Amino acid sequence: MTGIVLSGGESRRMGTNKAVLRLAGLPLIEHVLHALRQVANRIIIVTNDPELYAGYDALVVEDAIDCRGPLTGIYSGLMHSSEEYNFVAACDMPFLNPKLIAYLSGLSSGYDIVVPSVGGQVEPLHAIYSKGLIPVIQQHLQNNKRRVQGIFSEARVRYVTAEEIDRFDPEQRSFMNLNTPEEYKEAACSDSECRN
Repeated sequence: MTGIVLSGGESRRMGTNKAVLRLAGLPLIEHVLHALRQVANRIIIVTNDPELYAGYDALVVEDAIDCRGPLTGIYSGLMHSSEEYNFVAACDMPFLNPKLIAYLSGLSSGYDIVVPSVGGQVEPLHAIYSKGLIPVIQQHLQNNKRRVQGIFSEARVRYVTAEEIDRFDPEQRSFMNLNTPEEYKEAACSDSECRN
């Protein structure tokens, strides 16, 4: 499995590049990479600022087409991946659980997407995607359809239930992404290394 990290957002709500914000002394993206290194053979970072990630042990690529958004990031990562199954996460998800990711990977055979579904809400930026989706995603982007979940109706999807997730991450911190200064502050204060 390849790990694909999406780091191409504009971070408008945060007001600064989220990937380099520090949590427990490390940039957010370092927390993501640390988790992925435990389960992925290779890591791809998709970004519009490749120089920022030049020092990381990962393949750093830019969006394959001029169409911003997470679906473009997924497409770009899949285009550069040499493996059939790929775990996609955002750069601002510092609490990824490697055991949960490995569980999702173990379910991937026979599916195009393996995605958590909690309380009727899916987590498309914490999911496994098959390279076989490239033509479907390409068609959507060409038609200016940028919603990630828009491709689900054309894919074989395995939804992972809350009960399954709770075996690995009962607090469901894996899906916490930090979009605002308030969310960042809350995460920093809840992290055990940040308490004093």
